Amino acid sequence: MTTVSSTLSEFSVEKTWQPDHRSPIRWLLSHALRHKIYIAGVFIGAFGNGIGAGLVAMHIGWGFDAVAESKDITALGWIALSLIISQVIRGVLMLGRNLCSEIIGQRVERDTRDELYLNLIGKSMSFHDNHATGDLMARATNDVREINLSFNPGMNLVIGSAFFMIAPFFLVPSINPQLLLAPAVYAIVYIFALWDYLKSLRPATEAVRRDFGHLNTVLAEAIDGIETVKGAAQEAKEINRFDQALKNWRDAYTWQGDIEAKFYPLLLLGLLFTGGLLHSLLLFYQGAIQLGDVVAFNAMLIMFQFPTFAAQFAYSYVSAGISSAKRVLELITTETELDQNVGGYEGTMDGSIQFNEVTFSYNGGSPSLEDVSFSVKPGQTVAIVGQTGAGKSTITKLLNRTYDAGQGEILVGGHDVREWNLESLRQQISVIEQDIYLFSRTLAENIAFGCPGATQTEIEEAAKAAQAHEFITSFKDGYLTKVGGRGVTLSGGQRQRIALARAFLTNPKILILDDSTSAIDSATEDKIQKAIERAAEGRTTLLITHRLSQIRWADLIVVLRKGRIAMIGTHETLMQESEAYRKIFARYE
Repeated sequence: MTTVSSTLSEFSVEKTWQPDHRSPIRWLLSHALRHKIYIAGVFIGAFGNGIGAGLVAMHIGWGFDAVAESKDITALGWIALSLIISQVIRGVLMLGRNLCSEIIGQRVERDTRDELYLNLIGKSMSFHDNHATGDLMARATNDVREINLSFNPGMNLVIGSAFFMIAPFFLVPSINPQLLLAPAVYAIVYIFALWDYLKSLRPATEAVRRDFGHLNTVLAEAIDGIETVKGAAQEAKEINRFDQALKNWRDAYTWQGDIEAKFYPLLLLGLLFTGGLLHSLLLFYQGAIQLGDVVAFNAMLIMFQFPTFAAQFAYSYVSAGISSAKRVLELITTETELDQNVGGYEGTMDGSIQFNEVTFSYNGGSPSLEDVSFSVKPGQTVAIVGQTGAGKSTITKLLNRTYDAGQGEILVGGHDVREWNLESLRQQISVIEQDIYLFSRTLAENIAFGCPGATQTEIEEAAKAAQAHEFITSFKDGYLTKVGGRGVTLSGGQRQRIALARAFLTNPKILILDDSTSAIDSATEDKIQKAIERAAEGRTTLLITHRLSQIRWADLIVVLRKGRIAMIGTHETLMQESEAYRKIFARYE
C-alpha cells in the first residue's frame, strides 16, 4: 500500500496506487489508465466503426457496378448480405465502445471526486481560510462532472472521429492510390486548423470554469448569510451582485461560443468534397477507375463530415475537462503547512502544557501572539482573559495544531506538538468554540460525532452531564430528532449544551472552552457550571470566558493584551497587582 504525500494534506489515506500530479493531462491519464481493458474496448469499437462506415461506401460502389454494368441481381444480393453482416458487427462494436467510454467516464469521475474530497478533508485550516467555500463546492461538483464529460462524450467522439478520418486511408488505396491526394491535403490542413482552434479555445474554457466558481461563491455566501442579508434589508444588493457574477459567466460562455462558431474545418469540408469529386471524375475519364469507384470514393468522403462536425463540440468537452482538471489539481497539489506526522508520538498525554516564547501571525500579517510563555500543570484549570483581539482563541488553535507557531515551541505532555502524531494529539484535546457547528443529522449522531462507537447509554450520560438530556427528551423524536444545517433549529444555549455533551463523551485529556457558555441563560448557568466543574476533574481545562463565576475558580489566570502576556496569577493576586486585569473585570461587575 502506498500513502499520499504528507505535504499535500494533514491526514493521508492509504491507496493502492498514486495518481500522477505533474500536469492536468498526466493526472487524467493516470486515472484513466487504471481501466486499460475499457480503453482497449473504446479503440477497438472506434476502429470497427470507422472501417464499417467505409465498407458502406465500398458496398455502394460494388452495388452500383453490379446493377449499372452487369445487371447481376445475384451479385447484388450477396453484396447486400455482406453489407448487413458488416453493419451488424459494426453495431455491436459501437455498443461496446460507447459502454466502455461511459464506464471510463463514470469511474474517473468517481475516483477524482473521491481523491479531491479526501484531500479537502485533510487540508489545514490555513488552506480553507484562503479558499471560498462556494468555489471549492464548484470544483468538487461541477468541475469533476466536466472531467467525466471530457471522456464521454468528449474523448469518445474524438477517438471515434479520428478513426473515421483514418479509415479512408486504409480503404481508398484499394480503389486507386492517387485518390488519397484530396483526403491527405484535407487531413494536413485540418490538423493545423484544429491546433489553432484548441489554442484559442483553452483560455475561453478556463474563463468559463473560473467564472462559474465565482458565481457559486456568490450564491453560497448569500445563502449562508441569508439571515444577515435579510436583517440588513440588502436583498436587492445581493441580487445585483449575483446578476453581475451571472453576467460574467454568460460573457465567458459567449466568448467560447464565438470561438466554436469560427471552426474553419467546416469550410475545408466543402473544398474536400469539391476537390475529391473533380479528382475522381478526372481519373474516371482517364480510364483509371470505374464509375462505381467514383461513387464509392465520394461516398467515402462523406465520412469526413462526422469528424469535422463532431470536433466542433467534442474538443470543447475535452478542453473544458482539462480546464476543470487544472482547477481540481490546483487544490490537490496545494501544499499544506501541517502534516500528519504518521510516525510521531502517540502516547497518552498527562495534560501538561507549556508555551515557550511563541510568536504567531495569520497569513504573514501582524503578530496575533508575540513572545508568549506560560506553563500549565496536569489537571489545572486555566482562564485566559483579555480584550477582543488579544489572541485568546489563537492560543487554543496552536495547542491542537490547527495552525503552527511561527516561532517558539509548544509542549503538550512534555512533547513538542510538532512531534505528536496529529490524529493522536487532536483525539485527546476537545475544543468547544463559541460558534457551535452541528451537522444536519440526529442529536445522537451529533453528540457521538467524536466517538462514533458510543452506545446510546453513553450518549445519554454525556447529555445529562451537559444538562442537555431534559430538552432533548422534550422533542417528539428525542435523540433521533434531526437538526437543520448548522443546528439552526436549536437555540444558542441548546447548541452549546450539545457541544458540551460531545466533548464529555470523548473524555479528552485537555478540555478547551472558548467562550462556550456565552449563550447559556442565567437559570441554566449554575447547572452548566457544575457540569463543567465535574468535567474538569482529572483533566486540564482552558477557559476563554467573560463569565466571572468561571474566572474566579480557575487555578491560573493568563491575562493577554495585544498578543502579549500582561500578567499571570490567581484571581486574588491579579486583582491586587494587574491594572489590565482589573479593567477587564470591572466591565462585568
